[in-house]
Amino acid sequence: MKLNSLKPAPGSKSNRHRVGRGVGSGWGKTAGRGHKGQRARSGGFHKVGFEGGQMPLHRRLPKRGFNSPTRNDVAEVRTSALQAIEAAEIDLAVLKAAGIVSRHALAAKVILSGELTRKVALKEIQVTKGARSLIEKAGGSIALTPKPEPKPKKKKEKKAQKEDAASAKPAEAPKE
Repeated sequence: MKLNSLKPAPGSKSNRHRVGRGVGSGWGKTAGRGHKGQRARSGGFHKVGFEGGQMPLHRRLPKRGFNSPTRNDVAEVRTSALQAIEAAEIDLAVLKAAGIVSRHALAAKVILSGELTRKVALKEIQVTKGARSLIEKAGGSIALTPKPEPKPKKKKEKKAQKEDAASAKPAEAPKE
């Protein structure tokens, strides 16, 4: 085989369509553009993504993407990582200092992965069911402050106050 004798496989190359060259060619008359309409005219093409004046899809979608902006706020911590930490009481600051969670993390959650044989006390760190059982089996403890219950919305309070005020007023006698 020589470089000057190389050529493509038979049938892999074909001549381009010469449109608008008569009825016999199969691409005559409208030359594959169809009848009338914007795309049939010369210069009748718009930029990519143009939707006839409707707000294009790429402008309707949010620009920050489809990922949650808060997805990295809660860091995962393996039980094997707790085994490696020397501190007996573990909170978010200890995990950050040890380099186990990102310094940007707002919370942490312990997941069951690996062994834990020593006693640890977790403070303000969430725990999965499996990790909870492993920590308690090793003699550890988990301390979480309960979340406060949400307050009722102010609109309902105002409505209740109006109803109370209306029921407290005596009915006025009609004027004659």
